Amino acid sequence: MIDFNIPITIQQLVKAEQAYHYRIIPVDKVGTKLILKTDVVDLENLQAELSILLGFPTQLEAETTENINRYLSTNYRKSASNTISSIHYSVDFLEKIVVNAKEIGSSDIHFEPYEKNARVRFRLDGKLKEQFHIATEEYPVLINKIKIRAQLDISEKRLPQDGRITIVTDSEDFDIRVSILPTLHGEKVVLRILSKDTSHIDINALGFTEKELVTYLENIKKPNGIVLISGPTGSGKTTTLYATLKKLNLPNTNILTVEDPIEYTLEGINQVQLRENIGLDFASTLRTFLRQDPDIIMVGEIRDVNTANMAIRAALTGHLVLSTIHTNSAWATVSRLIDMGIPSFLIASTLNISVAQRLVRKLCNHCKVEKPVSTELFPTGFEIPEELQNHHEAVGCEHCYHTGYSGRKAIYEIIPIDNELSSLIKNNQLAIDHYIEEKEIFTLKKNALSLIKDGTTSIEEVFSLLL
Repeated sequence: MIDFNIPITIQQLVKAEQAYHYRIIPVDKVGTKLILKTDVVDLENLQAELSILLGFPTQLEAETTENINRYLSTNYRKSASNTISSIHYSVDFLEKIVVNAKEIGSSDIHFEPYEKNARVRFRLDGKLKEQFHIATEEYPVLINKIKIRAQLDISEKRLPQDGRITIVTDSEDFDIRVSILPTLHGEKVVLRILSKDTSHIDINALGFTEKELVTYLENIKKPNGIVLISGPTGSGKTTTLYATLKKLNLPNTNILTVEDPIEYTLEGINQVQLRENIGLDFASTLRTFLRQDPDIIMVGEIRDVNTANMAIRAALTGHLVLSTIHTNSAWATVSRLIDMGIPSFLIASTLNISVAQRLVRKLCNHCKVEKPVSTELFPTGFEIPEELQNHHEAVGCEHCYHTGYSGRKAIYEIIPIDNELSSLIKNNQLAIDHYIEEKEIFTLKKNALSLIKDGTTSIEEVFSLLL
């Protein structure tokens, strides 16, 4: 059986656009000669052109079209656009990596040094995938280039540093958040790509069910109170917040945000970048916001009791406050605020709605296969609902780059704080399983099971939500 995975050291010798354009796959390198597979008939002319293009001798081997297509989709991702973006400043390795990552939809780029080499990985659909290898002696040069672009100290290699880079291409401008961490073999760098384009963010397309959307819209249209969105890093909380702000962004409202970082630029909204090194933190900025005659305030994250207290104060004085918090479920948000030291009666009188969310990968519609369910696929002791007879498994094809998945979808758990819940919070009665069942609230677990049932995702993808 053919192994269609190419080693990264060989794969990176040919760019994705070259591989697709010339129908070539690098499979080995013998001395200076690169061995390539292709389904092109005119091997002689192609070989002459490739030797000039790639800058070293090539040897072509005939391969079937079916196998070339499998090689291409397994190892290379096509750009979102048909044209390759050029950059206004010098085109070098760093810029090529960044633009390539942006075009194929990567959210983060990881530069990681090890003892014998360094690697570059892209986060695609929530999973990291290795893309390049870099020689150990070349790695510090690349890191210094990143530091210079981000206006960081190139002589400081012992302490973490954070910065920002603006990239300008022919098609768009975008920002990059830079995080540098000293490790055993050098500095690890993570670049977070921050798109300024919000045209694709639509509250109706996030993943809310019809009932959840109605409930959510009712609560964000209240003139005051707190809307909290919880979930782990990378669960799409920020995207939900920005979609909410777009919905609330009217000519007669004054909206202020404090963020770290500012991930999208929204016209008509006053956005403040957090700068804790000079004392511009969430709590102090919120204090100033209250003197800016706001209608709506968005706080990037409630991290501590000071920020929580200021958010409560803003809600009590007639403002709508939107924020995120790190908890595992919508109801756990209440416990988290109480643990922070916020009096339960204040939470009960200010919290409008608590939302928990996760991002799950969607199965590729071209290759998923349906199979009967069995107990070993689920967590130990899990009771499989009677209506769940079949499930779908990931397979992999050229449409999904042989991952079995294509795109992601948010799933939500929404708990509006009504009078009954408000009374329970005031009395510190936090066991509400009966209430969830009575009101038929769809938890993350129920929504996950619904996606398994309709074939949107696999059991493996949402396994942790079923525990």
